Amino acid sequence: MLNVFTLANGRLFQEEIEHPDALAHVAPVWVDLEAPTPLEKGWIKGRFELSIPDDIVDDDLEESARFYEEDNGELHIRSDFLIDDGETPRNVRVAFILKHGVLFSVHAEDLPVFRLLRLRARRIPAMIEDAKDVLLKLYDADAEYSADALEGIYDALEKVSARVLKQEVDDRAAGEALSAIALQEDLNGRIRRNVMDTRRAVSFMMRSRLLNAEQFEEARQIMRDIDSLDSHTAFLFDKINFLMDATVGFININQNKIIKIFSVASVALLPPTLIASIYGMNFEHMPELRQTWGYPFALCLMVASVAAPLLYFRRKGWMR
Repeated sequence: MLNVFTLANGRLFQEEIEHPDALAHVAPVWVDLEAPTPLEKGWIKGRFELSIPDDIVDDDLEESARFYEEDNGELHIRSDFLIDDGETPRNVRVAFILKHGVLFSVHAEDLPVFRLLRLRARRIPAMIEDAKDVLLKLYDADAEYSADALEGIYDALEKVSARVLKQEVDDRAAGEALSAIALQEDLNGRIRRNVMDTRRAVSFMMRSRLLNAEQFEEARQIMRDIDSLDSHTAFLFDKINFLMDATVGFININQNKIIKIFSVASVALLPPTLIASIYGMNFEHMPELRQTWGYPFALCLMVASVAAPLLYFRRKGWMR
């Protein structure tokens, strides 16, 4: 999908391009390519003299290839953007190319941050003045999106805390809690990675000396917002570890209860087993040979030998 955005009175106007002739009549400030086809890449090359390689959004790029400037003035930036859909959170690689005052972005799927910027730029006047503003606003929206995702983690962990720390936890509830905690831990890690990548990209833009004074100050504000998120991600890591340890502890307690039942039962059954073994030897002086109530007496003795340790265990509180 190929979308171009033109600028008028500080507002972005979107137009989806379905034919190369439509590109000849627009002067875009931002060209967005979502999962571009070879045909659409050819349109970009013919109109803007920009070649987009097939591996531009590959995840195995070297670190040195993420931020660089070509001899012809092209600025290349590779950044990861977060997608938090509640099921499979992931980081999506986006390639940015800034050439002749036009920002080109290439990515494999639609991103919430891009939708948020398009919505704001249509409604808020004088928000964007050039292509560099578009890039900075994307990073600003990305930091805000990460903050919203962190708030979602707080809410999810509060529900897990209420279930684990305020209710009796059986194995099923513990398994569900562990699944929820693992999902939030993965999301928190991806947010931390996304924030780190955004910090590096904004820092590169500040060092490249392409920003004017107002844009430079905006970049510094983005860096401050990102720094404020670090403490939240660190706190959430600690909270996740605590809930994980607490849940595993409850699982161990439940398992110990089961082992305790078997331990009590095995100890309580030792005396009657001994009595049955002795009475089963059939020695001449055993009561069952000479007395009518020998077997009932043996059975009562076995019951008493079971009841005595059970009463003792109950008094000690070992059967609770």
